[in-house]
Amino acid sequence: MPMPSRARRRSKSRWPLGEPPPGLFPARDDLLRLLAVVSIAAAAAAACSLLNRRPKPLCDSGGAAYTHHDSCQPCPPHGRCVDGNLECVQGFNKYGNLCIEDGLVSQTATKILLERRICDPYARALCGQPAKILFQELDILNMADELLSKGFVGLSQDGAKVAKIKVLDSARAFFEKTFSSDGVEEFKCPDLVAELYRPLTCQIRQWISRNIMSVTAFGVLFSALLWILWSIYKRQALSKRAEQIYAQVCEVLEDNAIDAKIGNSECEPWVVTSWLRDHLLVPQERRNAFLWKKVEELILEDSRIDQYPKVVKGESKVVYEWQASGSLSGKKKVKKMQGVAAGKSRADGAAGGAIKLAEELDAG
Repeated sequence: MPMPSRARRRSKSRWPLGEPPPGLFPARDDLLRLLAVVSIAAAAAAACSLLNRRPKPLCDSGGAAYTHHDSCQPCPPHGRCVDGNLECVQGFNKYGNLCIEDGLVSQTATKILLERRICDPYARALCGQPAKILFQELDILNMADELLSKGFVGLSQDGAKVAKIKVLDSARAFFEKTFSSDGVEEFKCPDLVAELYRPLTCQIRQWISRNIMSVTAFGVLFSALLWILWSIYKRQALSKRAEQIYAQVCEVLEDNAIDAKIGNSECEPWVVTSWLRDHLLVPQERRNAFLWKKVEELILEDSRIDQYPKVVKGESKVVYEWQASGSLSGKKKVKKMQGVAAGKSRADGAAGGAIKLAEELDAG
């Protein structure tokens, strides 16, 4: 019994007042420094772990190695992987473990225009000509091969293969798709696009056939309008020509009248109508009865011209005679008459001088 009592006395003397000594636990600042050191050490350890981690290799495109995706990454599209190394096909550039298109293949696929090759036959079929309008996938690939072999020699085999795939994708997006009786997918040019490829003559012919009634009515009206305009033009041209011939008739009659007044025995003051007509008209105009009829109307309206019948060489003829004392071209006619009169006076003077000279010679 005395032993427990001594132990209790020793414990009471070790923890005075029942509290631990002040230096038993670390201070608050020391605890924060410890947490900072531990955090820095943990971050450094994580960074070292990430830096030392090796990425998974790429699975071979066709080999037996790295065939399980747990131990390797799949080879990206448009790439060829050999022993974990990536090589991108032509038209694609390597960015990390990806193959990004560089535009060459797309530009090549864009330049391979299959629209005309497929829509032209359909356009001929719309115009009634025999032509193939349905194309299968193999036909499109053959067209692409033909075009690639002609103008795109810079592409490799892989690049050409990718370009053909893009051409086929574009064809599926643009052309109409149907299925044959065997279930084979076929492509056809859209109807609205095919109509744009029709030749101009075909478009005109089909438009006329669709609007035959309107075209016929327009043709009749247009022909009638042309006939009316031509008749008006022809009548005006004949009237103008008749006025020109009438002026020539007046001039001929006036000249005959002047020549007859100054004593020309070979000239008559009148002119036979038929002779005057044949003299002034060319052979082609003589067949046009309307032309001379118009000239006769103008002559009948002129009061200076007299028309009457006359027997000429035993035949009855209708003649014209200038009755006016004036002249249409006065100065010209006056000068002509003055010149004739002066010529007569000079001839009379010469005859008188010759007579006087003969008398003097006889007297001598």
